[in-house]
Amino acid sequence: MFGFSLQKILVLAAVIAAVWYGFKWISRLQEVRDAQEGGKPKKKRRWPGTARRAKEEPPASAAEDMTACPVCGTYVATRGAANCGRADCPY
Repeated sequence: MFGFSLQKILVLAAVIAAVWYGFKWISRLQEVRDAQEGGKPKKKRRWPGTARRAKEEPPASAAEDMTACPVCGTYVATRGAANCGRADCPY
């Protein structure tokens, strides 16, 4: 119907397998060359950030509470609020 035959599918599978194993063979040769030169062999690639996320713990309190200034209405940090320079500033 679509022009597929058993021979075409087998040849396609053989080509895909040859390319796959060819790349694996080339990467192994590269690792051997790196090891002979004294360099460290490259680690296998992983999804970005997975190892880092597993090791790092989230910070205890990354966000800080803010409160509105009763005089001017701007938001200031609850801890460490400083005088803004206005004469009627409560901080």
